Amino acid sequence: MFTAPYHYTRAFAEQLDGQDELARFRDEFYVNPDSIYMDGNSLGLLSKRAEQSLLRVVDAWKTRGIDGWTQGEHPWFYMAEQLAALSAPLVGAAADEVIVTGSTTTNLHQLVATFYKPEGVRTQIVADALNFPSDIYALQSQLRLHGLDPAEHLIQVQSRDGRMIEEDDIIAAMTDEVALVILPTVLYRSGQLLDMERLTAEAHARGILIGFDGCHSVGAVQHHFSQWGVDFAYWCNYKYLNSGPGGVGGLYVNRKHFGRLPGLAGWFGSSKDKQFDMEHRFVPAADAGAYQIGTPHIISMAPLIGSLEMFAEADLTRLRRKSLQMTAYMMGLIEQELSGMGFTIGNPRDDQRRGGHVSLEHAEAARICKALKESGVVPDFRAPNIIRLAPIALYSTYGDVWDTVQRLKTIMTDKLYEKFENTRDVVA
Repeated sequence: MFTAPYHYTRAFAEQLDGQDELARFRDEFYVNPDSIYMDGNSLGLLSKRAEQSLLRVVDAWKTRGIDGWTQGEHPWFYMAEQLAALSAPLVGAAADEVIVTGSTTTNLHQLVATFYKPEGVRTQIVADALNFPSDIYALQSQLRLHGLDPAEHLIQVQSRDGRMIEEDDIIAAMTDEVALVILPTVLYRSGQLLDMERLTAEAHARGILIGFDGCHSVGAVQHHFSQWGVDFAYWCNYKYLNSGPGGVGGLYVNRKHFGRLPGLAGWFGSSKDKQFDMEHRFVPAADAGAYQIGTPHIISMAPLIGSLEMFAEADLTRLRRKSLQMTAYMMGLIEQELSGMGFTIGNPRDDQRRGGHVSLEHAEAARICKALKESGVVPDFRAPNIIRLAPIALYSTYGDVWDTVQRLKTIMTDKLYEKFENTRDVVA
């Protein structure tokens, strides 16, 4: 896409920024003018709208007290459903198939507790060997709760190259002994985007339920969960959706499963009209709302109101197009400017297989990340040797991409990384 030599100039990056149809959204964020933020796939920046929606909810608490549950601009009693309606288009679902609740791992526990029903020879759960550890911990603990040994009943599909997982290998693992498949939509290290539609069809053809962890894709990649027939999914909102550190998560349940009793019941999963009857008989909501457990974390949910309103305006199709263009431009710059310096691009090149970040491998990755931070670039390190760089469509510029690669070039040319130890910080 970007091959001519003039593409690798600062002037060309500025030309691309001048043509950017999403440029106005950058002014909506608190962007530090003294640094380049390339870590939005780990924690998104604060937007002014998210800040304002948080302040409005705090003001409702201040002025209305307990009446904030049913009164005001955003009554707390219905906030999870309100946010679900704004989230649903991002995952290709109906509003009642989504609920904003819990955290990524809590929601995974809830969904596995609901959909994992070992019976006869079907006792195994299929996951992948490159998944984020928290998902694996949750699956191991769920198996133990059933009295099953994770070493035997958790099947982790191996990578052929240490970077990616082949869909053919996942499908080969879908044997008659498998009850459930849990996979990431995008692998958090390499940025590989899995073919969810194909994997769902193959699982269902074998009588297996399948769910996806959307943490590294929701808000950056288009999804069609309902159309594909995905059974369930879960995700965080603090990466591409900019809801704030530890922000409330989200989950999706296909409507074909409505009426199923959630594995972990709690009072906020009750039907709204029954919740305050205070009976000791659980009457679950008729939709995805049934999968809520405890009282919603209202203050944590509040920033998502403003953030999701912005996504509705920006349109995910445009966001995805810019994201792909920016990561393609970054890869071209890396190949042009950093050749011979020991870097390997470890993410897929194909737009159909790439998520929202560039995965740059180097033997000195940890210390290079520290040098980048000192130079005013905020990257993300992932063991053992990965520098993740994520230009975010809402607030990053092509100039940011160009400057990031130039600073990397200076760090390598002048060996500025050598003054740091090649070990990760406490929070990588």
